[in-house]
Amino acid sequence: MIESLLAYGWWVCAILIVVGFVALVKGADWLVDGASAIAKRFGISDLVIGLTVVAFGTSMPEFVVNMVSVAEGTTDLALTNILGSNIINTFVILGLTALVYPIASQKHSRNYDIPQSIIAGMLVLSFVAIQLPFGETDRGVGRVGGVVLLTMFGFFLYNTYRFAKKHPEKTESEESGTKDIPVRRAIALMLGGFIGLVVGGELIVKSAVEIARLCHVGEAIIGLTVVALGTSLPELATSVIAAFKKNSDIALGNVIGSNIFNVFFVLGTSAVVRPLPSYEGIELDALMAALGSIIVWLAVKTNRERKIQRWAGALLLLVYGGYLTYRLMMI
Repeated sequence: MIESLLAYGWWVCAILIVVGFVALVKGADWLVDGASAIAKRFGISDLVIGLTVVAFGTSMPEFVVNMVSVAEGTTDLALTNILGSNIINTFVILGLTALVYPIASQKHSRNYDIPQSIIAGMLVLSFVAIQLPFGETDRGVGRVGGVVLLTMFGFFLYNTYRFAKKHPEKTESEESGTKDIPVRRAIALMLGGFIGLVVGGELIVKSAVEIARLCHVGEAIIGLTVVALGTSLPELATSVIAAFKKNSDIALGNVIGSNIFNVFFVLGTSAVVRPLPSYEGIELDALMAALGSIIVWLAVKTNRERKIQRWAGALLLLVYGGYLTYRLMMI
């Protein structure tokens, strides 16, 4: 069915990819609402729901696109979806948000979350820059690398939970705010959300591959731009709206948390399912993903207000513009 529609040309592919993103984002919302309501029925606290169901839900678009990609064998798309999303999250979303209103940072983010995001980026860079032992035959993120990332994810979740329990007053924004939804409706939301995610993921991956073929560019470029931007739209909308309301401090936690989930959980799971070999230009992409977190960390550490100031937001956008221009020239 999808393949027959794609045969009509690039404009149909463009429409299908937009429909796919809408289905993906809405499906994630429904799945989170339904799962949160059911978890609440079983007496699970808002704090735990917020740190698990809701947090996983924010990375669900990237997760589904990656699972469909590895199932289809389009591993370049799986890698660039994560690297591209993290690059856009840091350089574009935080850059635009800081330009609208300086972004405040919490001590826990400065001393723990941002360094974890730097470690995540450096791990991916090391995987793609050197060939690992233990039976890995190619550079890239293999199954051993996937296990390492998932182990780091478990460590991250454990420490986040410990901090949340110790400082509940500082983690109120992470609570789920679960609505009292009847069980039948909650189950229907979960099923509808799951269907939306699967359909959306299929539409995005197949359309992206076809667009790459029609435009005579690699899947990596489409993954770094179109797919990565689409899966980052929820974070972009939330952060910019918050900035206009002068409540931009939530943007940093959302973006850094999403970046950590993307690498440790989504990329780790993808690599365990199917090894992800490197592609041309991956070293630069992985370096940029790590560099973004380093710039953010320096930005909040080098001023007394511990904020990402407007000049830092402009710097992030300029660096991204230079990177994207150079990357497109590599085609």
